[in-house]
Order: sequence, then C-alpha cells, then structure tokens
Amino acid sequence: MQQVLSLFSGEGLAARVLRSASWLMIGYGGSQALRLAANLLMTRLLFPEAFGLMALVSVVTTGLALFSDIGVGPSIAQSKRGDDPDFLDTAWSVQVVRGFILWGMTLLLAWPIAEFYDAPELMWYLPIAGAALAINGLDPIRVETAHRHLLVGRLTALELISQAIGIGAMVLIALWTQSVMALVLGSIIQATAFLILVWRALPGRRSRFHWERQALGELLHFGKWIFLSTAFWFLTSQGDRAILGKFVPLEVLGIYNIGFFLASFPMALGHAVNQRLMIPVYRDKPAQADPRYKRKQRQLRAGLSAFILSMLLGMAWLGPWLVDVLYDDRYLHAGAMIVLISVALAPAVITMTYDQAALAAGDSRSFFVFTASRAIAQTALFLIAVMMFGLPGGIAALAGAMILAYPVMVWLARKHHVWDPRHDLGFTLLTIAIGGGAIWWHQPAIAEMIAAVS
Repeated sequence: MQQVLSLFSGEGLAARVLRSASWLMIGYGGSQALRLAANLLMTRLLFPEAFGLMALVSVVTTGLALFSDIGVGPSIAQSKRGDDPDFLDTAWSVQVVRGFILWGMTLLLAWPIAEFYDAPELMWYLPIAGAALAINGLDPIRVETAHRHLLVGRLTALELISQAIGIGAMVLIALWTQSVMALVLGSIIQATAFLILVWRALPGRRSRFHWERQALGELLHFGKWIFLSTAFWFLTSQGDRAILGKFVPLEVLGIYNIGFFLASFPMALGHAVNQRLMIPVYRDKPAQADPRYKRKQRQLRAGLSAFILSMLLGMAWLGPWLVDVLYDDRYLHAGAMIVLISVALAPAVITMTYDQAALAAGDSRSFFVFTASRAIAQTALFLIAVMMFGLPGGIAALAGAMILAYPVMVWLARKHHVWDPRHDLGFTLLTIAIGGGAIWWHQPAIAEMIAAVS
C-alpha cells in the first residue's frame, strides 16, 4: 500500500501520469453519470424526435468546430514554447477570434441546413446553439497548460460543476417549455458557467490579446495538418448521424443517438484519457530513446486497452437490459443498437493509443494521413451500407472502416516505434470471442430492431 501511495504522491512523470489518469477517469465517470441522469430525465420530458433534432444541431456545431480546429491544445502540449507567455497569449487570441467566426457561420448555415434535412426548426436552433462556440473560445489558455503539465484535479472539478449547472438549467427549461430549446439553451448555460468558473477559480496567469508573428507561425505550421485531420475527424465522429439524418426518420435518429451515447461512452473515455495522457508520455519518454520507456508504454497501453475494452464489451452484453430498465418502450430498440455499436467500436479502441505518438513528435502530417484514411473509409462504407442494408449495415461499417485503415495505423506506429502487434492480436481475438457471444445471445432483440427500422 505504501508503494502505491508513493507512486501517486511523487513529482515524477509516472506519478503525474497516474494522478492525471485518475482525475480524467473520475471526471469522465462523473460527467457520464450526469449526462445519463439528464438523458433519463429528458427522455421523459421530451419526445424521440427532439433528440433527433438535437443530433442534427450537434452535427453542425461539432462540424464547424472540427473543420476550423488548428490544434491549439496539442500545439501547447508538444511545443518547447508551451509555457512562454507570448506563445500562450497568441494561442488564446487565435482561439477567441475563431470562436466568434464559428458563431457567425451558424447564422449563415442555418437556412440551407434546415432545407437539406427538411427540418424548419433548425433555422432557430442552430444560431442559438452557435453562441456556445463563441463562449468556448473565451476559455483561458491556462486550461490547456493544466493539461500540458498533467495537473487536472481542480480543472476536472470545475468541469463537473459547470456541467451540473447546465443540466439543472436544461431540466428546468424542459419542464417549463416542453421544447427542444431546453437542450439548446442547456449547452449555452454550461459553457458560460465553465468560462466563469475557470476565470475565477483556476490558478495561472491571465490570458490577454497578443499577436506574436513567430508564435502564430508555429501554431499555423503545426496546426495546418491538425486542421485537416480534425476536418476528417468530423466525418469519423459525426458522419454517421449526418448521413442517417437524410435516410431515416427523426424518431429513429433520436433512438440511435441514445443508443450510440450509451454504447460509446467507454470509447469516449478512452479518447479523453488518450489525448490528454499519451502526448506527455510519448514526449517525455520516447520509445526509441530507451528500451525501458518502450516497455512502460506497452504496459500502459495494455492497461488502458483492457480497461476500456472490458467496459465496451460489457455494454454489448448489458445494453438491452439497461435500456429495458432505464427507458420507456419508445426507446426499446436502442438496446439492440447498443450491442452492435459496442462491438463495431472495438477495433478503434484497440488501436487508439498509437496516433498520439505522431503528435508528441510534432508529426501532425502523419496524424492527418491516418485520420483522413479512416474518415474516407468510414464515410464511403457507411453511406453505401445504409443505402443497401439500412441502419444495421451502417453500424457494421463503423468496424469495417477501422479494419481498412489499420495498415495506415501500423505505418504511423512503426514510424514512431510504438507498434505492438501482440497487443493488437490478443485484444482482437478477445473481442471476437466476447463480442461475438453478445451478438449471438441478443440475436432475437437484434432481429426485432432490424425489422422495426427497415
């Protein structure tokens, strides 16, 4: 016990990694618990179509954010100037300007998006939801420096408090209006609460407007490939809902959105930990510098994969039961969707730790190549599969895309000396056995869902 406590209490990289990973998991677990509580309340106050509309709002706002991301956070995490005030103030200035431009874009896109999806309500919801993008841009840059130095305890607490405020406001507005507007305004209130809390309660120097040509040049040089990568990441993370919104009724899209939320939370936790944890690990202890570093990275990778994959495959087995217990009959088919989505996401979980090695080395170009390959494969497969086989075919395409992109991932991982084929093979066999068993066990519910959405 004393050894375990000493690992957490030290000031070395291992101690900071363990503390940060613990805080990230606590924060994510708390966040998902709050989201689930809100989801359960809102499904009783609103109707399935409301979640379909909100899914489309999220597609657009998330798409705008991703299509304009130049990687301020990763730039600060990997740069040698990551603690330089001039560099940080320039990064913050870029972030603020970008946020207000994105808000303006929601105004311009509201009408064509509403026409494309034949959903007139989006004309009003999109510009209102877009205000959150401008508010997020005002967040002080010390949020990113806290992640750079793996000091995220207080930040995690502030994120949870702001989320609780946003959810509380959302429920009250839903009780009052019985409208999708509650979901839209809840995100704005949460963003505002987080902004106020971090400005007042997160220690560090205050951000100010400042433009330094050299800092801007470094941000743009590193960020040009991040910009392209995140544009393609939009297709990976939101492309399924963007495509389904055109091919299925809003009610089915809303049920799918709930099923995806429940099924994907382990993978989202993995991404949160991976993005904030692995860059400092790869940056400070590169695998090629010492065999001991490579061994420790392998152990960390195996631990993360085992933890996240066990939760993901657990959802594949328990999904229908959870939906039956937590939701009313309108959302019954979300359970079968959880089984298929959980298994389909497993290949992405198995390989998720490799790409951050490229960012840690400043190789944003290789990161882009992999992200683009996966996004193109997923979008093409998903569109074709939905057109030919409906929603179940689209879910299967999520797994197929990662399998097609795997050779590119191997190329990136080998380039940065982090590929672990034994890890990939072992967890793949485990997924086939446990995930295949879940699909076989829940076959009647899956067949019923397929018949209902066809």
